Amino acid sequence: MQISFSEAEFTSKKKQTRRDRLLADLESLVPWSALEAVIEPFYPKTDGKQGRPAMGLSRMLRMYLLQQVMGFSDEGVEDAIYDSAAIQLFMGIALGRDAVPDATTLLRFRHLLEEHDLTQQIFAVVNHQLANQGMYIKEGTVVDATIIAAP
Repeated sequence: MQISFSEAEFTSKKKQTRRDRLLADLESLVPWSALEAVIEPFYPKTDGKQGRPAMGLSRMLRMYLLQQVMGFSDEGVEDAIYDSAAIQLFMGIALGRDAVPDATTLLRFRHLLEEHDLTQQIFAVVNHQLANQGMYIKEGTVVDATIIAAP
């Protein structure tokens, strides 16, 4: 995939923020394919019928984990995607060509996870992966959410 000028400019900026570091840590530490495998059997398939087309599972999972780690509301995480180039890059979204999942879509995704008791499985997989590397997730605010190496 070819990146846009704004994405290239963003990735070449000099200062790396704490948010940038958090997102890079999530990208490298979260076992994305294992989590998608847990959810995929329950995730709706795009079949071209009525209603909005389903968003990609990977994108929705990233949005959900961002919400959990950063303590965003449904509307807050949607706004953060529009506001932050770092989050757009993490989500794999280029605003000029990709749709941003809205708050209602995230709400439906969360309900799907809850309905099938998948949230506990997701966080067990993530925490196991992090524990194997001596780390854990500490929830914070938009400013200070971090992944911390545990002794």
